[in-house]
Amino acid sequence: MFSKPKTRWWLYIVLSVLLSMVMLPFVWMLLGSVKPNSELMASPPSWLPQNPSLANFQLLFEKASFGTYFVNSVVVAVVVVAANLMFSAMLGYALARLDFPGKRIVFGAVMGSLMIPGLVLFIPQFILAANLHLIGNLSALMLPFLVQPFGVFLMRQFFIGLPKDLAEAARIDGAGELGVFFRIYLPLAVPAFATLGILTFLGSWNNFLWPLVVSVNESTYTLPVGLALVANGQHQADYGLLLAGATVVVAPILVVFLFLQRFFIEGIATSGIK
Repeated sequence: MFSKPKTRWWLYIVLSVLLSMVMLPFVWMLLGSVKPNSELMASPPSWLPQNPSLANFQLLFEKASFGTYFVNSVVVAVVVVAANLMFSAMLGYALARLDFPGKRIVFGAVMGSLMIPGLVLFIPQFILAANLHLIGNLSALMLPFLVQPFGVFLMRQFFIGLPKDLAEAARIDGAGELGVFFRIYLPLAVPAFATLGILTFLGSWNNFLWPLVVSVNESTYTLPVGLALVANGQHQADYGLLLAGATVVVAPILVVFLFLQRFFIEGIATSGIK
């Protein structure tokens, strides 16, 4: 008979304490966003708001133009995520399952691109965007990020892990290469898509430096740039407004991850990413 493993109660206590330490700033941010400045500046501070209201959020979207920033962030994030999913899947499939001249060179270029820091490409990308007259346009926020080398590598690793018999059986039934890709492999790539989608959405949503440089007017600002404007501009002392803005920035990330976390974990486990 096998003895039952002892319950590591101390491990649960340690993990609960660590989780509480991680969650406390987010709880304070959420509670502070519905407090007036008088409560935020009170000493000693209180956790629960005495007179909660949504006035900070109303002011945020009416006077701080956060509605425009939110729409810009959503448009940019959706386009970037959709493009990365499609282009990364196509190139990843080609590198995993097709034989063509220069395949190793292309894969070497993808792996080499992973080693290049993003800041190294910052100036060349800005010069290219300026020459194409894209500065001050939402296109400049999307084009440099439509496909990323990590996404190509992730999708390649996932497709390599799928059995070759599926493609061979489809080809015997008369399916072409596009049919094999779209009808056989893509439906099986939901976990990898979820993983890549979350990571790409996170990077696009939180991108600050590039939108700050290429957005020359407030009509093309994204949420991180708008939040910095709230923090350092005319609303500098309005901490309630700042906490409300931070809540608006963080909330979509948490929602996306909560809905796709199961696929995210499965995609990491099946893609060979250690």
